[in-house]
Amino acid sequence: MPYTPSGFFCDRLIRERERRDGEGSLNKPLRFNSQDFGVLRQECLGGKTLFEDESFPATVESLGFKELGHKSNKVKNIVWKRPKEICENPQFIVGGASRTDICQGDLGDCWLLAAIACLTLNEKLLYRVVPQEQSFSEGYGGIFHFQFWRYGDWVDVVIDDRIPTFNNQLVFTKSAERNEFWSALLEKAYAKLHGSYEALKGGNTTEAMEDFTGGVTEFYEMKEAPKELYKIMKKALERGSLMGCSIDSLVPARFETRTVTGLVKGHAYSVTAVEECKPSQHKEAKVRLVRLRNPWGQVEWNGPWSDNSKEWATLSKSEKEKLQHQSAEDGEFWMSFEDFKKNYTKIEICNLTPDALEDDKIHKWTVSVNEGRWVRGCSAGGCRNYPDTFWTNPQYRLRLLEEDDDPEDNEVGCTFVVALMQKNRRKERKMGANLFTIGFAIYEVPKEMHGNKQHMQKDFFLFSSSKARCKSYINLREVTQRFRLTPGEYVIVPSTYEPHQEGEFILRVFSEKRNTSEEIENRIEADHPVPAPASAGEESEEDQQFRTIFQEIAGEDMEITANELKNVLNRVITKRESEIDKDLNTEGFSLESCRSMIALMDMDGTGRLNLQEFRHLWNKIKQWQGIFKHYNADQSGSINSYEMRNAVNDAGFRLNNQLYDIITMRYANENMNIDFDSFISCLVRLEAMFRAFQAFDQDGDGTIRLSVLEWLQLTMYA
Repeated sequence: MPYTPSGFFCDRLIRERERRDGEGSLNKPLRFNSQDFGVLRQECLGGKTLFEDESFPATVESLGFKELGHKSNKVKNIVWKRPKEICENPQFIVGGASRTDICQGDLGDCWLLAAIACLTLNEKLLYRVVPQEQSFSEGYGGIFHFQFWRYGDWVDVVIDDRIPTFNNQLVFTKSAERNEFWSALLEKAYAKLHGSYEALKGGNTTEAMEDFTGGVTEFYEMKEAPKELYKIMKKALERGSLMGCSIDSLVPARFETRTVTGLVKGHAYSVTAVEECKPSQHKEAKVRLVRLRNPWGQVEWNGPWSDNSKEWATLSKSEKEKLQHQSAEDGEFWMSFEDFKKNYTKIEICNLTPDALEDDKIHKWTVSVNEGRWVRGCSAGGCRNYPDTFWTNPQYRLRLLEEDDDPEDNEVGCTFVVALMQKNRRKERKMGANLFTIGFAIYEVPKEMHGNKQHMQKDFFLFSSSKARCKSYINLREVTQRFRLTPGEYVIVPSTYEPHQEGEFILRVFSEKRNTSEEIENRIEADHPVPAPASAGEESEEDQQFRTIFQEIAGEDMEITANELKNVLNRVITKRESEIDKDLNTEGFSLESCRSMIALMDMDGTGRLNLQEFRHLWNKIKQWQGIFKHYNADQSGSINSYEMRNAVNDAGFRLNNQLYDIITMRYANENMNIDFDSFISCLVRLEAMFRAFQAFDQDGDGTIRLSVLEWLQLTMYA
């Protein structure tokens, strides 16, 4: 659901403060729903009670919203039970976590289970997600916890151990061992993270792999794989990446069937090594080999370089030892890189972040992470097909600082991966949310603009072509692509395909060498926060008319209230419009707008305006009226909220994306248009707040300290 302006930005400030304090790291994960596992377990043990999780209760709401919702017959006979009610001697993990611990139930989440199976091949990673100090005996209080990566932060998710059953059998994920429950409880925690079990229906294995590791996944079809795939795979393993591959099954009925070569179609394999060897009888170049593992622990490739093939006889003893060659039916085998490319149809590489890798010998990626948001009418500009709004999308400045150590074909360049991920769409499915079609483009920044952090304007994109871009816009949670560009400065523009689509996202850049990426945030400043003195000299005819109207309404004290100001302005504006500005089509100023204007110009604190204060105000309104007319080109009487950025800039205010978002939500109507009254009200408020800040910022360091009283006095009157 969209945030309110105050809610969203307060939440964002809190998250940023937490990160500064180390919250959200692997060693200090955030507490999901503010639940502290240690505290809650101690309360249960102290009170000799079993934990019941009120935030994910044993009810239909936790099962789902449609196929597993209140109206579904599937849920009528489901009973939530604790493991001790299901079997004798329940265990968290029996004999170590393995692939056979994961058997799919009546939920379409095989994508999740495939990722869990892959995770069992790496114990260090597995036991970060599945903390080991949990059991059904010592310290048992009916409470368990699991840890996931969630849009840039690690979160600790607490659950109770009540699991959906039917006829005393688990409805969803189960283990081949009837008394083992870690996989069922892990699935429940992941369901809680997304709001319900049903929210897990349908997905991509890479999505869960990233949520288990915090990594970023690259996906290659073998027939379209880059020529440097071998080097990509070798470097990925050197960086501790997880790598999987599979063979597409064209006929669904033959899913997971063994071929004559011993390989299984429709089945996930893990890549565990890539090496080169030099056969003693070969006069040619070295042979490139790939080592794979079948998670079944059996059924292996029987072609060249398989366990007992003749090719091994051509290697020296030292070469065999280097490759750790074994003849055993253990599910692990070697094959040539060429056979690998011929037989497998796709490969997935999950690149891990430095915080997930403890081994100092591993060559780690450099990673930068940015959070962002598309706001309808302000920063949801759509793709390049919409030039009038594309430039308003969030922009991120990327600086590639160092070249790769081993450039391809003597080309100078920096290798990096860009990953754009949309947030919370799975969790919001029950409210009708679907994945947006998303993508990004990368533009080179001209040298004369290096170091300039200003938001790139419309003309830049009209006359510049992208240097690189994602292959296509697609409705996946994440769009990822690898690039190689020369060192320099670039701007990344993430967007939805269609404009006006509102949502949050996270943009990550992984590079082999140093890089920096940051959102382009204009410096917040104003040209004229202090009112200019009235110009001396003879009054113009307009000034004379103005004085006459003012005297007529103000009376003897020559001061006017907000209601009187409304009458003066609307009379003058109406007269001016009929004579000069026939295209303004304004209905006049509201009383609330006039109160804001008095707050802006009231120098003596009387709550009224004298003639001099009023003259300052009138000059400003005339200036702002001219800006409004410029952007009201279609003479509709309003300006598009996307153009409001330029109008505010012309009025002398430099703001950032967060402030433009607030302006759009506060002043635009349902059609994302801003009328003249709202336009003036916005500029009046900006001017007043800038001036107030400057008055408090005595030392000019850009920060002020206010008491509650001062804060309320300032904001209530403005």
